[in-house]
Amino acid sequence: MTTLREYHERTKHSPASVRASAYTLDWDNQPIPFKVYPDLHPIPLPTDLPGSQHLALEAIAGITAQRLRALDVAFLAHLLYFSAGVLRRRPYPGGERFYRAAACTGALYHVDAYVVCGDIDGLSPGVHHFGPHDFALRTLRAGEYRAPLVAATGDEPHVADAPVLVVLTSTFWRNAWKYRTRTYRHCFWDAGTLVANLLAVAAALGVPGHVVTGFVDDDVVRLLDIDQTREAPLAVLALGVGGLPAPPASALPRLDLATLPLSREEIDYPLIREAHAASSLTTAAAVQAWRAAGAEPPRMRPVRPDVTLEPLPTAAIPEPIETVIARRGSTRRFPREPIPLDCLATILHLSTRPAPLDVTAPVELHVIVNAVDGLAPGAYRCDPDGRTLELLHAGDFRATTGHLDLGQELAADAAVNLYWLADLDAVFAQLGDRGYRAAQSRDSRPWAPRFARPPRWRCGPLQRVEGFRPATRGAHVYRGRSRKLGVPVLPEWCDQLL
Repeated sequence: MTTLREYHERTKHSPASVRASAYTLDWDNQPIPFKVYPDLHPIPLPTDLPGSQHLALEAIAGITAQRLRALDVAFLAHLLYFSAGVLRRRPYPGGERFYRAAACTGALYHVDAYVVCGDIDGLSPGVHHFGPHDFALRTLRAGEYRAPLVAATGDEPHVADAPVLVVLTSTFWRNAWKYRTRTYRHCFWDAGTLVANLLAVAAALGVPGHVVTGFVDDDVVRLLDIDQTREAPLAVLALGVGGLPAPPASALPRLDLATLPLSREEIDYPLIREAHAASSLTTAAAVQAWRAAGAEPPRMRPVRPDVTLEPLPTAAIPEPIETVIARRGSTRRFPREPIPLDCLATILHLSTRPAPLDVTAPVELHVIVNAVDGLAPGAYRCDPDGRTLELLHAGDFRATTGHLDLGQELAADAAVNLYWLADLDAVFAQLGDRGYRAAQSRDSRPWAPRFARPPRWRCGPLQRVEGFRPATRGAHVYRGRSRKLGVPVLPEWCDQLL
């Protein structure tokens, strides 16, 4: 079986590998960006969404609104629209382009959301699939089915206490059509942008959320009745507290529900399936042991405080989180103009705040500054609280960042590039192969202003504050990064950049 170390090494980019690739996109075989159950009756979600009026920076920081909104179908509609919903549609020759609330690599939107809930106002208990294409739920299983998820997560307390659970999955082919074997990396990056929105909007509505990445994969697959050679579970979100104890569920028979074909044909990439299988957990005891192994906070190297950062007060951005999300956009061009230091400080501070995860992998944030008012250009390392920077090497690194981005001008033109680095040897030693999922999830921070992949578990929406137009790339040179930046700019294990 392929290990996650082998998967990581075999899916790295280099200038030579990119130049040598003869792969071209088959536009006639592009998959549709939705999972559609044609035979299930849709349950339309309410479209009258009043908004929370909770300040964007407070929501991103996880500061929960004091007023708790009822966990009813209107809450679900609000949450799903601003995380996985379609915000805008634009026709183009040959079809229609969908603009979603959360960004996704290649705008391919391969992450789906399933709601597992008890009896809440306006929605019967069951397992429901969310269809962004028509903003409706479809019931896969009717009845109370939270108990199987509680068991699959090894009786994780947040899951056991939550009245509403959201399960995120990835359908591999919808992303592999373009990115092929690298798709397994993208599963967690793209789920992370969606999770960041979910957590921010839930906080704005006064509902606490917790992300659980440890579970028995086969049990979750059985509950959702998905084919995990094509679609795999990524995370379980526990929303709310004080839910009635989940009663025992009835049997879980196979459903074999029809779904629309994604494209003319699907191309299988065995390496993706092997990576998922190698990082799966098979028993509740294994889940509990894995979670216990990750309970100790990661040990981070001390950061010399060369630069003190002062983030903006939360009131500096007077808009609610929903307005910021609705304005989401990205760009492929940057004007080579500086950004304010306090805005960078806000991005770094919020993106390094502790995320509500069951397991956290050790990840370091490194910053290459090209143009920030009041901050010298150079390579920096950020402390875990996002409050100080250590200058590793001063100088103009625009050419270097362009090289690291495989010759693309985006990184060279950007004011700032953020790089999340993980010592994979330490990750695998502590958390085994499933630690790769945790590291990729931890690598999902805010997409600010150029290459910041959360948590995306925490601060994805921050990319839309103060007019920033971010762009993200997973395509980077991996070998020789320290040499390019000037030793000891980055640690020796920097070629393990996620």
